[in-house]
Amino acid sequence: MSETINYHRTRLFVASCIALIATAMTFAIRGDIIGDLGQNFSLTKEQLGYIAGAAFWGFTISIFIGGQLCDALGMGRLLILAFLCHTSGILLTIFAPGFWLLWTATLIIGLGNGLIEAAVNPLIATAYPDDKTNKLNALHVWFPGGIVIGGLIAFLLSRSHLDWKIKMATILVPTLVYGILFLGQKFPVTERVQAGVSTGDMFKEALRPMFILLVFCMLLTASTELGPNQWIPNIMTKTLPDAANAGILVLVWINGLMAVGRWFAGPIVHRMSPIGLLIGSGLFAAAGLFLLSNVQTSFAAFAAATVFAIGICYFWPTMLGVTSERFPKGGALLLGLMGAAGNLSVALILPVMGKIYDQNVAEMGEQLGAAQTLRSVTVLPILLIFIFSAIFLRDRAAGGYKAVKLSQS
Repeated sequence: MSETINYHRTRLFVASCIALIATAMTFAIRGDIIGDLGQNFSLTKEQLGYIAGAAFWGFTISIFIGGQLCDALGMGRLLILAFLCHTSGILLTIFAPGFWLLWTATLIIGLGNGLIEAAVNPLIATAYPDDKTNKLNALHVWFPGGIVIGGLIAFLLSRSHLDWKIKMATILVPTLVYGILFLGQKFPVTERVQAGVSTGDMFKEALRPMFILLVFCMLLTASTELGPNQWIPNIMTKTLPDAANAGILVLVWINGLMAVGRWFAGPIVHRMSPIGLLIGSGLFAAAGLFLLSNVQTSFAAFAAATVFAIGICYFWPTMLGVTSERFPKGGALLLGLMGAAGNLSVALILPVMGKIYDQNVAEMGEQLGAAQTLRSVTVLPILLIFIFSAIFLRDRAAGGYKAVKLSQS
C-alpha cells in the first residue's frame, strides 16, 4: 500500500503555471533579443541558431534524466534544481562576453526548463488523475501565456530604448515567485508508484511500438511549433520592415491565441478524440506556415499567424495527455521521454533553419529570403497529418480511443 501524502494541489498547480511562465519568457525574450546578440557579438544567423538551440539541448538532457529520476529524487528536489539553473543561467547571459558563454548560459537555462517540465507534468497528471488531458492543457496555457507576457515586456522595453540585458533580467521575477510558492510544499508520489507498478514495468512501456511512434510524432510536432516560433520575431521584422517591432507582436498574437485555445480545451477534448484533434492541428499548422511564408502586409501576417496558432495550439499538451492516458504505467519516464524528444528536435532544427535563412537571404534578399525560411518547415505537419490519420483509423477499428486506468495498490 503506497503512503498517502497530504498536499495542497491548488497551490502546486498555481506554482507550476508560474514556473511555465518563467520557462516561456526565456523563449520570448531570447526570440526578441536574438538580433541584438547578433549585432553586439558579430554572430551569423547559424551561430545564433546554435545559441538558441542550446536551450533545447539543455531541455532535452534534463527532462530525459529528470523523467527517470522524478520518483527517486522527488518532484520537489527537481524544482529546486530548476530554480538554481534558471537564476544562474539568466545572470550568466547578462554578463556573457561572447559566443561560448552565451551558448553555455542558454544551455543552463534549458536545463532549468527541462527540470520544470520533468516535474510539473507528472505532478499535474497525478494530482488530477481523472482529468489529465484537460488539466495538462490548462497547465500549458501558461507556456504561450508566458510568451505573451515576455513578448509584451520586450516590446515595451524596446519602445523605451532599454538594453537587451534589462529584458533578460525581467525573467528573474516569475522565477523568484515560483521558487517561493514551491518552497516547503509536500509533493505526491506519481500515479505509477501509487498503483504499485514496478520500475522495470515502467521501462518496458518505453519499448512499445505505439509509444515509439508517438515519440517520432513528438519530434515533428515540437519542431513545427517551437522551431518557427523562435525565428518568427526576427523573420517577421525583416519581412515587414515598415512595421516597427512587428515580429515580436506576431509572436505575442500567436501565443495569445494559443493560451485562449488551451484555456477552453476542456469542451473540445471531451467532444472529439485527442487523435482527431491532432489531425486538425496538423492541417492548420501546415496552412499557417505556408501563408506566413508569403505575407507582405501586417494584416496578412496576423491573419496567417492566426491560422498557424490554431494549428500548433494543442500539439504539446495533447501529445502529453495521450501518452499519460494510454501508457500510465510509463509514469514520469514516458512523459520525460516525450519532452526530451520534443526539445531534441527543436535543438536540431533551429541551426538548420538558421542556415537555410542565411542561404535564402544570400539568394533572394533579406525580405523575401526571411519569409521563405518558414516554408521549409511545412513538410513536417503534412507528414503528421498522415501519421495521425493512420492512428485514428486504427483506433476506430478497435472501438475508438480509450484511456487506460490504473487501480491503486
